[in-house]
Amino acid sequence: MLGESGDVVSLTMGRLALKYAGIDVDAMKTIAAASSKRSLADFQEALKKYKPQLIEDPIIRAHLDALYDTMLEKNLCRIIEPYSKVQLQHVAGVIELPLHTVEKKMSQMILDKKLSGILDQGQGILIIFEASDSDKTYEAALETIHCLEKVVDSIYQKAKKLS
Repeated sequence: MLGESGDVVSLTMGRLALKYAGIDVDAMKTIAAASSKRSLADFQEALKKYKPQLIEDPIIRAHLDALYDTMLEKNLCRIIEPYSKVQLQHVAGVIELPLHTVEKKMSQMILDKKLSGILDQGQGILIIFEASDSDKTYEAALETIHCLEKVVDSIYQKAKKLS
């Protein structure tokens, strides 16, 4: 939904969708507006305002959790993009979230390899590494070993037939 939030308005304004108009559709429109503005604050406000329609439904909640994580990751990447080192307190202040939440998400992004860097918890900073091209030597070595394995298996089968 993060890329197509404008489609929600066009879908809900159609003649066939008008019979489903109500608070559920309004909740989805509000979430779509927050997504198109990339506003985590608006997103959380919509969750509070439409709690019965959004949070209490487990299926919708699962999708909204994924959307929130995606929005948070994109916002964090946008904030830290110009830096090679950045204080986590600064990032938390800009995004208006608790330091613990930002630190947890940054560490998750590092572990998921969505962000190349390390967290220095002693100093409370994120050190971002330059994006490097992957080393092709490792992949080439694995391919060579795989080919050698086939050769050894083939030789073993031929030796087995001879004996």
